[in-house]
Amino acid sequence: MRFYIGLSAVLAIASWLSACERTPAPPLDQQLYIWQRQWTPAHEAALRDSRADFSTVRVLALQAFPQAGWSRARIDPALLRQDGRPLIAVIRLDGQLKSLDLAQATAQILQVLDDWRGQGLTLAGVEIDHDAGSARLPAYAEFLTHLRPALPPSLPLSITALPAWLDSPQLPALLAAVDSSVLQVHAVSDPRRGLFDADQARRWADAWGRVSDKPFYLALPAYGVALLPDSGGAPGVESEVAIPRRGERRELLADPQALSQLASGLRGKRPEHLAGLIWFRLPLANDRRAWSLTTLRAVARDEPLSSRLDVSFAAQDGLYDIGLANRGNLDSPWPARLTVKARDCVGADALAGYTLQQTPDLLTFTRLRDGRLPAGGQRAVGWARCANIDQGGSHVDP
Repeated sequence: MRFYIGLSAVLAIASWLSACERTPAPPLDQQLYIWQRQWTPAHEAALRDSRADFSTVRVLALQAFPQAGWSRARIDPALLRQDGRPLIAVIRLDGQLKSLDLAQATAQILQVLDDWRGQGLTLAGVEIDHDAGSARLPAYAEFLTHLRPALPPSLPLSITALPAWLDSPQLPALLAAVDSSVLQVHAVSDPRRGLFDADQARRWADAWGRVSDKPFYLALPAYGVALLPDSGGAPGVESEVAIPRRGERRELLADPQALSQLASGLRGKRPEHLAGLIWFRLPLANDRRAWSLTTLRAVARDEPLSSRLDVSFAAQDGLYDIGLANRGNLDSPWPARLTVKARDCVGADALAGYTLQQTPDLLTFTRLRDGRLPAGGQRAVGWARCANIDQGGSHVDP
């Protein structure tokens, strides 16, 4: 028995098979915030080493504070020109501002943009970062509607947005005034929950995609903060700028493993209208509360994360410098303890952050305070002058 299939049936089957094939989504764009108020020589290496993995830089340009007024970030225009990536100027309007003077704020923004262009910088957009309460969204939308026609027509305007706005009936009008939004999902709302909740962030991103009909980005944390002692109100939050307040600080750090899992999930099942991820913030070599750039790049590349701590020795004439090296791609807490087999030691001591207990054949270095060893980094732990150190007999306790 023979079966004959007509041309129309063949085409229908081919169309059905094509629809069943999984078309891979384009990769999520990944960008960086540069949030330092004053640039240093460390920015040169950070920009250079981040260029391959992050398409765009969003740079703090101008801030407005309730009492202090307007303040510009001291950028290095030569480094930005050399970097060459698309550049978005970020204007930070403090959420505690009682009101926005439309004319003054617009004039300040236009002036800084004009000055940047005069320094040879080509702008790819402007972002307004204003943590307004939901009740103030109508006034915020009015400001954006006033600002938009004052900007060059070809210059995209975006805003940083808060998950709390999801419940506001004013949100559609606010989003209608801009070309895109950046949903910020990291904040210290409850210290017991840490700096970041990946499951909650995912729910917010899905909800934002249903509300917004324009592209949006997700701002993700690659840093930590310290909670300062309560001084009669909410605890202070210290990040890249030290706050002169005494008392023990409680450190909160965004977990790279949790962020990596979230980013991987967003790539696999993308919320509607999600255009990319923006990491806060570009880490500098001396930024003790940011992930290392090695870890940030590994998360951005969706690479498996691991720390690998080794004890290192540098010997000269019986004097051993003892250190730790992190040969993985994941920043690691200082280990609680490390032991070194040694004999006939005439002197030994621990360096800052550790204390030493010594027996005839063992040196034990015990952690006194918390710290982090960046991926690819190393630090000295102590020294010893001994007749013999068994370099293969060292052990690290996490």
